[in-house]
Amino acid sequence: MDVLHSRRRARRLMLPLSAGFCAIALVSGCSAAQAPAPGPDATASGPAQPGPVAKAAGDLQSEYQTAINDVLPSVVQIDASESLGSGVVYDTKGHIVTNAHVVGDEKSFKVTVATGEKVLKATLVAAYPEQDLAVIKLDGVPDGLRPAKFGDSEKVAVGQIVLAMGSPLGLSSSVTQGIVSALGRTVSESRTAGGTGATIANMVQTSAAINPGNSGGALVNLNSEVIGIPTLAASDPQMGDSAAPGIGFAIPASMVRTVADQIIKDGKVTDSGRAALDITGRTVVNDDYRPAGVAIVNVQKGGAAADAGLRAGDIITRVGDAPISTITSLAEALAAEKPGQEVTVTYMRGDAKKTAKVKLGEI
Repeated sequence: MDVLHSRRRARRLMLPLSAGFCAIALVSGCSAAQAPAPGPDATASGPAQPGPVAKAAGDLQSEYQTAINDVLPSVVQIDASESLGSGVVYDTKGHIVTNAHVVGDEKSFKVTVATGEKVLKATLVAAYPEQDLAVIKLDGVPDGLRPAKFGDSEKVAVGQIVLAMGSPLGLSSSVTQGIVSALGRTVSESRTAGGTGATIANMVQTSAAINPGNSGGALVNLNSEVIGIPTLAASDPQMGDSAAPGIGFAIPASMVRTVADQIIKDGKVTDSGRAALDITGRTVVNDDYRPAGVAIVNVQKGGAAADAGLRAGDIITRVGDAPISTITSLAEALAAEKPGQEVTVTYMRGDAKKTAKVKLGEI
């Protein structure tokens, strides 16, 4: 089974990947970093081939350093009693955005900012575990605190050079580099070992090394814009849980802004934009003890499933074109939809196969 692991320090968190990935797991404590990609001056054996003129190495290095100088002062280290992670300064009022699994169940934190060695105190504004995001606020705003600039998620492209900034293994103000490897990935966290249980859609996959402590930091383009919050990284259970270099995931900037703005304004998320069936369910197995669907344990009165005629005891096997075998696959299917959309839900009621048109609700 494909699994992912959040990059916090000390705790282990296993997270299943969406279909289409090779079998991997994510393991805390992995400190193997991705080697830098060859620069434009690198050569291969054999005769030189004509092609476009590459940007001079000095120019590219200058862009790296400019982005680092612009954004790294906005990346902080967050120390909770049972975890260590990173955060990004969101505004001049001292709000900092990070991962929900970094803050856990705690309400107060120690924060080290790049503008000074003094450890500052911060308190939780609110966490939104459904998207693995949270906002904390410094009790006092130091001079020179610099908010980061968040980029446009629509302009993120595969192959784009990116830098991951944070505090891997407690090494504050660290930077790794890579590219955007893929877009639109959907991953799901386990609820064990400190996980939030979130299913997160549209994540940015990156080859930039993401290690324990990077969670909540910044994934940055060469325009000095934060395009995502690094959250997960991979390792291979078939090789003794050793690191699988170059497979990391970040929550896109668009979702970060959506969640953070609502938390700062209202103290909570009031419009999640995430679809729901408004049920409580559990995974069921077939005669071969293989996952075979999600049994409805309870339907919310007046909710999406209830309005469509579904009831407790029905076993959901498909949402739209997506086959459903587990709670995780159901969450992943719903993550791809929007509240108010109508989808066809296929289910078993006793020995009869049925379908229903369901207008999706909202988490």
